[in-house]
Amino acid sequence: MDALGWFVTAIAILLTGISKAGLGGALGGLAVPFMSMWIPPRDAVAVVLPILIVMDMVGIRVWHGKADRGDLRHLIPAALLGIGAGTLLFGVLSDRMVKLVLGLIALAFVADRLLRRRTEAAAPGERPRALPFAWLCGAGAGFTSTLAHAGGPPIMAYLLSRGLPKERFVATSVFFFTAINLAKLPFYLGIGLFSRDTLLMSAMLLPLVPVGVWLGLRLLRRIPERPFFLFATWALALSGVKLLWDGLGG
Repeated sequence: MDALGWFVTAIAILLTGISKAGLGGALGGLAVPFMSMWIPPRDAVAVVLPILIVMDMVGIRVWHGKADRGDLRHLIPAALLGIGAGTLLFGVLSDRMVKLVLGLIALAFVADRLLRRRTEAAAPGERPRALPFAWLCGAGAGFTSTLAHAGGPPIMAYLLSRGLPKERFVATSVFFFTAINLAKLPFYLGIGLFSRDTLLMSAMLLPLVPVGVWLGLRLLRRIPERPFFLFATWALALSGVKLLWDGLGG
Protein backbone atom coordinates (compact mmCIF):
# COMPACT_ATOMS: atom_id res chain seq x y z
CA MET A 1 0.00 0.00 0.00
CA ASP A 2 1.06 3.60 -0.55
CA ALA A 3 1.16 6.25 2.18
CA LEU A 4 -2.51 7.16 1.72
CA GLY A 5 -3.50 3.51 1.99
CA TRP A 6 -1.62 3.11 5.28
CA PHE A 7 -3.16 6.32 6.64
CA VAL A 8 -6.74 5.32 5.76
CA THR A 9 -6.16 1.81 7.11
CA ALA A 10 -4.77 3.20 10.37
CA ILE A 11 -7.87 5.40 10.83
CA ALA A 12 -10.13 2.41 10.10
CA ILE A 13 -8.30 0.26 12.68
CA LEU A 14 -8.60 3.03 15.28
CA LEU A 15 -12.33 3.36 14.58
CA THR A 16 -12.68 -0.41 14.85
CA GLY A 17 -11.07 -0.36 18.31
CA ILE A 18 -13.24 2.55 19.42
CA SER A 19 -16.32 0.78 18.10
CA LYS A 20 -15.59 -2.59 19.69
CA ALA A 21 -14.79 -1.10 23.10
CA GLY A 22 -17.42 1.60 23.32
CA LEU A 23 -20.11 1.31 20.67
CA GLY A 24 -20.95 -2.39 20.52
CA GLY A 25 -19.34 -2.89 17.12
CA ALA A 26 -21.37 -0.17 15.38
CA LEU A 27 -18.45 0.83 13.13
CA GLY A 28 -16.51 -2.41 13.28
CA GLY A 29 -16.82 -3.32 9.60
CA LEU A 30 -14.84 -0.39 8.21
CA ALA A 31 -11.32 -1.82 8.01
CA VAL A 32 -11.77 -4.50 5.34
CA PRO A 33 -13.67 -2.30 2.82
CA PHE A 34 -11.11 0.49 3.18
CA MET A 35 -8.11 -1.84 2.88
CA SER A 36 -9.69 -3.55 -0.11
CA MET A 37 -9.23 -0.35 -2.10
CA TRP A 38 -5.48 -1.03 -2.02
CA ILE A 39 -5.01 -4.78 -1.54
CA PRO A 40 -7.07 -7.88 -2.52
CA PRO A 41 -10.08 -8.48 -0.22
CA ARG A 42 -8.78 -11.92 0.80
CA ASP A 43 -5.54 -10.32 2.02
CA ALA A 44 -7.45 -7.55 3.82
CA VAL A 45 -9.53 -10.15 5.68
CA ALA A 46 -6.35 -12.01 6.67
CA VAL A 47 -4.62 -8.84 7.89
CA VAL A 48 -7.55 -7.73 10.04
CA LEU A 49 -8.33 -11.00 11.87
CA PRO A 50 -5.24 -11.07 14.18
CA ILE A 51 -5.88 -7.40 15.02
CA LEU A 52 -9.50 -8.14 15.91
CA ILE A 53 -8.45 -11.06 18.12
CA VAL A 54 -6.04 -8.83 20.08
CA MET A 55 -8.80 -6.22 20.48
CA ASP A 56 -11.11 -8.96 21.73
CA MET A 57 -8.56 -10.13 24.33
CA VAL A 58 -8.38 -6.60 25.70
CA GLY A 59 -12.16 -6.25 25.61
CA ILE A 60 -12.99 -9.39 27.56
CA ARG A 61 -10.69 -8.27 30.40
CA VAL A 62 -12.58 -4.99 30.59
CA TRP A 63 -16.07 -6.48 30.28
CA HIS A 64 -15.60 -9.73 32.20
CA GLY A 65 -18.80 -10.83 33.94
CA LYS A 66 -21.00 -8.17 32.30
CA ALA A 67 -22.23 -9.96 29.16
CA ASP A 68 -25.68 -11.53 28.85
CA ARG A 69 -24.92 -15.26 28.99
CA GLY A 70 -28.44 -16.23 27.98
CA ASP A 71 -28.10 -14.36 24.69
CA LEU A 72 -24.62 -15.77 24.08
CA ARG A 73 -25.89 -19.35 24.53
CA HIS A 74 -28.04 -18.87 21.43
CA LEU A 75 -25.95 -16.44 19.38
CA ILE A 76 -22.63 -18.29 19.45
CA PRO A 77 -23.84 -21.75 18.27
CA ALA A 78 -25.78 -20.05 15.49
CA ALA A 79 -22.68 -18.07 14.51
CA LEU A 80 -20.62 -21.27 14.27
CA LEU A 81 -23.07 -22.55 11.67
CA GLY A 82 -22.71 -19.28 9.79
CA ILE A 83 -18.91 -19.50 9.92
CA GLY A 84 -19.02 -23.00 8.44
CA ALA A 85 -21.29 -21.84 5.61
CA GLY A 86 -19.18 -18.75 5.00
CA THR A 87 -15.98 -20.81 4.78
CA LEU A 88 -17.55 -23.17 2.24
CA LEU A 89 -18.66 -20.24 0.09
CA PHE A 90 -15.50 -18.12 0.53
CA GLY A 91 -14.36 -17.10 -2.93
CA VAL A 92 -17.52 -18.52 -4.54
CA LEU A 93 -20.32 -16.24 -3.38
CA SER A 94 -20.14 -12.70 -4.74
CA ASP A 95 -19.04 -10.14 -2.16
CA ARG A 96 -21.46 -7.73 -3.80
CA MET A 97 -24.42 -10.03 -3.16
CA VAL A 98 -23.48 -10.52 0.51
CA LYS A 99 -23.22 -6.75 1.02
CA LEU A 100 -26.53 -6.16 -0.74
CA VAL A 101 -28.45 -8.60 1.44
CA LEU A 102 -26.78 -7.39 4.64
CA GLY A 103 -27.48 -3.75 3.78
CA LEU A 104 -31.16 -4.48 3.18
CA ILE A 105 -31.44 -6.31 6.51
CA ALA A 106 -29.74 -3.46 8.38
CA LEU A 107 -31.97 -0.79 6.84
CA ALA A 108 -35.12 -2.84 7.41
CA PHE A 109 -34.25 -3.13 11.09
CA VAL A 110 -33.54 0.61 11.40
CA ALA A 111 -36.92 1.40 9.83
CA ASP A 112 -38.60 -0.98 12.28
CA ARG A 113 -36.80 0.63 15.24
CA LEU A 114 -37.79 4.14 14.20
CA LEU A 115 -41.43 3.08 13.80
CA ARG A 116 -41.41 1.48 17.26
CA ARG A 117 -39.71 4.31 19.18
CA ARG A 118 -43.00 5.66 20.61
CA THR A 119 -44.04 2.21 21.81
CA GLU A 120 -40.65 1.64 23.45
CA ALA A 121 -40.73 5.08 25.08
CA ALA A 122 -44.08 4.19 26.64
CA ALA A 123 -42.75 0.82 27.86
CA PRO A 124 -38.98 1.17 28.30
CA GLY A 125 -36.68 -1.56 29.56
CA GLU A 126 -35.38 -4.95 28.61
CA ARG A 127 -37.46 -7.08 26.28
CA PRO A 128 -37.71 -10.91 26.09
CA ARG A 129 -35.46 -12.93 23.80
CA ALA A 130 -36.90 -13.89 20.44
CA LEU A 131 -35.01 -17.15 19.86
CA PRO A 132 -35.67 -17.49 16.10
CA PHE A 133 -34.43 -13.92 15.63
CA ALA A 134 -31.39 -14.64 17.84
CA TRP A 135 -30.44 -17.66 15.74
CA LEU A 136 -31.03 -15.78 12.49
CA CYS A 137 -28.87 -12.84 13.59
CA GLY A 138 -26.19 -15.09 15.08
CA ALA A 139 -25.91 -17.18 11.91
CA GLY A 140 -25.96 -14.07 9.73
CA ALA A 141 -23.20 -12.47 11.78
CA GLY A 142 -21.04 -15.60 11.59
CA PHE A 143 -21.56 -15.84 7.84
CA THR A 144 -20.86 -12.21 6.96
CA SER A 145 -18.05 -11.93 9.48
CA THR A 146 -16.29 -14.87 7.82
CA LEU A 147 -16.47 -13.21 4.42
CA ALA A 148 -15.61 -9.63 5.37
CA HIS A 149 -15.50 -9.18 9.20
CA ALA A 150 -18.87 -7.47 8.72
CA GLY A 151 -20.89 -9.21 11.41
CA GLY A 152 -21.79 -6.00 13.25
CA PRO A 153 -25.19 -5.16 11.70
CA PRO A 154 -26.92 -8.50 12.47
CA ILE A 155 -25.69 -8.51 16.08
CA MET A 156 -26.54 -4.85 16.59
CA ALA A 157 -29.99 -5.56 15.19
CA TYR A 158 -30.54 -8.33 17.74
CA LEU A 159 -29.06 -6.53 20.75
CA LEU A 160 -30.93 -3.31 20.01
CA SER A 161 -34.15 -5.33 19.84
CA ARG A 162 -33.47 -6.61 23.38
CA GLY A 163 -33.32 -3.16 24.99
CA LEU A 164 -30.27 -4.07 27.11
CA PRO A 165 -28.47 -1.46 29.24
CA LYS A 166 -25.56 -0.01 27.28
CA GLU A 167 -22.83 -1.75 29.36
CA ARG A 168 -24.46 -5.16 28.89
CA PHE A 169 -25.07 -4.37 25.23
CA VAL A 170 -21.35 -3.68 24.62
CA ALA A 171 -20.14 -6.54 26.84
CA THR A 172 -22.35 -9.08 25.06
CA SER A 173 -21.11 -7.85 21.69
CA VAL A 174 -17.46 -8.06 22.82
CA PHE A 175 -17.80 -11.64 24.09
CA PHE A 176 -19.72 -12.72 21.01
CA PHE A 177 -17.07 -11.44 18.61
CA THR A 178 -14.28 -12.86 20.76
CA ALA A 179 -15.79 -16.31 20.32
CA ILE A 180 -16.42 -16.08 16.60
CA ASN A 181 -13.10 -14.43 15.71
CA LEU A 182 -11.25 -17.24 17.49
CA ALA A 183 -13.50 -19.76 15.73
CA LYS A 184 -12.62 -18.26 12.33
CA LEU A 185 -8.88 -18.71 12.89
CA PRO A 186 -8.64 -22.46 12.09
CA PHE A 187 -10.95 -22.03 9.10
CA TYR A 188 -8.73 -19.27 7.69
CA LEU A 189 -5.66 -21.39 8.29
CA GLY A 190 -7.33 -24.30 6.53
CA ILE A 191 -8.02 -22.33 3.36
CA GLY A 192 -4.56 -20.72 3.36
CA LEU A 193 -5.50 -17.06 3.83
CA PHE A 194 -2.47 -16.06 5.90
CA SER A 195 0.91 -15.26 4.40
CA ARG A 196 4.16 -13.70 5.59
CA ASP A 197 3.10 -10.33 4.14
CA THR A 198 -0.35 -10.30 5.76
CA LEU A 199 1.06 -11.25 9.16
CA LEU A 200 3.70 -8.51 8.84
CA MET A 201 1.01 -5.93 8.06
CA SER A 202 -1.00 -7.12 11.07
CA ALA A 203 2.04 -6.70 13.33
CA MET A 204 2.65 -3.16 12.05
CA LEU A 205 -0.95 -2.14 12.80
CA LEU A 206 -1.20 -3.77 16.25
CA PRO A 207 0.14 -0.73 18.20
CA LEU A 208 -3.09 1.07 17.27
CA VAL A 209 -5.20 -1.45 19.21
CA PRO A 210 -4.75 -0.11 22.78
CA VAL A 211 -5.26 3.47 21.57
CA GLY A 212 -8.58 2.63 19.90
CA VAL A 213 -9.83 0.57 22.85
CA TRP A 214 -8.90 3.33 25.34
CA LEU A 215 -10.72 5.96 23.26
CA GLY A 216 -13.76 3.70 22.99
CA LEU A 217 -13.99 3.19 26.75
CA ARG A 218 -13.71 6.91 27.43
CA LEU A 219 -16.41 7.60 24.87
CA LEU A 220 -18.78 5.04 26.41
CA ARG A 221 -18.46 6.63 29.87
CA ARG A 222 -19.35 10.05 28.49
CA ILE A 223 -22.43 9.13 26.42
CA PRO A 224 -25.77 8.91 28.29
CA GLU A 225 -27.84 5.82 27.57
CA ARG A 226 -30.51 7.34 25.31
CA PRO A 227 -28.04 9.11 22.94
CA PHE A 228 -25.92 5.94 22.92
CA PHE A 229 -28.74 3.84 21.47
CA LEU A 230 -29.77 6.61 19.09
CA PHE A 231 -26.19 6.75 17.81
CA ALA A 232 -26.04 2.96 17.54
CA THR A 233 -29.25 2.94 15.50
CA TRP A 234 -28.00 5.59 13.08
CA ALA A 235 -24.60 3.92 12.85
CA LEU A 236 -26.43 0.76 11.83
CA ALA A 237 -28.33 2.82 9.23
CA LEU A 238 -25.11 4.26 7.80
CA SER A 239 -23.49 0.85 7.65
CA GLY A 240 -26.60 -0.47 5.87
CA VAL A 241 -26.46 2.34 3.30
CA LYS A 242 -22.74 1.73 2.70
CA LEU A 243 -23.27 -2.02 2.27
CA LEU A 244 -26.24 -1.44 -0.03
CA TRP A 245 -24.22 1.04 -2.11
CA ASP A 246 -21.36 -1.43 -2.42
CA GLY A 247 -23.75 -4.23 -3.27
CA LEU A 248 -25.31 -2.19 -6.06
CA GLY A 249 -21.88 -1.43 -7.46
CA GLY A 250 -21.64 2.17 -6.29
